[in-house]
Amino acid sequence: MTVETDVPVDADLAPAWFVDSDAPNVRAFAERVTAGRETRTERAIALFDAVRDEFWYDPFCLTTDPEAYRASRIVEQDHNWCVPKAVLLTAAARAAGIPARAGFADVRNHLNTPRLRARMNGADLFVYHGYTALYLDGRWVKATPAFNAELCARFGVDPISFDGRTDALMHPYDGNGDQYMEYVRDRGLHADLPFDALMATFREYYGEGMFTADAGSDTFTR
Repeated sequence: MTVETDVPVDADLAPAWFVDSDAPNVRAFAERVTAGRETRTERAIALFDAVRDEFWYDPFCLTTDPEAYRASRIVEQDHNWCVPKAVLLTAAARAAGIPARAGFADVRNHLNTPRLRARMNGADLFVYHGYTALYLDGRWVKATPAFNAELCARFGVDPISFDGRTDALMHPYDGNGDQYMEYVRDRGLHADLPFDALMATFREYYGEGMFTADAGSDTFTR
């Protein structure tokens, strides 16, 4: 379901099939990460940092299995890509009492590898890049926990930091002042992952090769 209201609705705190914020392991993750944080903003920052850095960004682990996109499955892993990481942040935020929505946008990535470009049929447009919208201090702020700090260092860019007040999306420039990533199309905020639309769009842009196993290695490899 696409959510278009500016104020939180019941769905922003409720568990959903993918955003299963009531799962015991998701709740345990949220409780561990937010322990000692008194305010919503402090809890949101802690959750963002944990999802960003405790789960290595791996764009080669895409699958068509819907179970793999449930927060309760994601939290048991140590690597994933932007969409599952956004799903987990959304679920953990709800578990911590923070209204949250899953957001998606198409981004043009100017920092890539030959291996990833080949997997994407030569494209540099990443469709359905995942982020999370969190309701803090009376307003929605957007944050993407995609790239972990260690991976960012490999690419020579600073990791995205989140202060709970301003949007924390991708840096437009890398450490050398070269264009890094640009947002091209917004695909809205959702109460739950729009799985069918995500899969259909990936097949349209990249073909089935995006979901095949890849035994190679590059800068993204842990």
